[in-house]
Amino acid sequence: MTSKGVLRTLRLFVFTGAGLLFIRGSAAVGQDKPEIPVVDAYLGRCTATFTVRDNQKPVYNAKINLIVRSGALGVRKTELQVGTNTEGKGRVAGLPEKTKKPLQFEIRYGELSKTILANPSEKCDATFDVDLGAK
Repeated sequence: MTSKGVLRTLRLFVFTGAGLLFIRGSAAVGQDKPEIPVVDAYLGRCTATFTVRDNQKPVYNAKINLIVRSGALGVRKTELQVGTNTEGKGRVAGLPEKTKKPLQFEIRYGELSKTILANPSEKCDATFDVDLGAK
């Protein structure tokens, strides 16, 4: 084999290997799941995780709102809001373990809205599937 033949074979080997690495790396990047947006109330260790859909399709940037009253006579008011990711997921963390009344989450997307009641005293790490299109 001549030196040109050896160089040609070597180049083919190097470019093929680089191409395979690029394709494999691209596939791995495409499989990453989007990070779940989280807002923290810093009032406890409980969480509420939501998956918001409209007629079974994930809703991006639906707003999850919550007002938490704490302190003596509930004078301290914490307003929280988090938007959902491309999978329709959002999380509220740092919720108190005990509440006098259930927490009221309001989920809105455009003209659609639903209210979800959650009691962290009964279930500290709650998960909710919310379909805004279903009545």
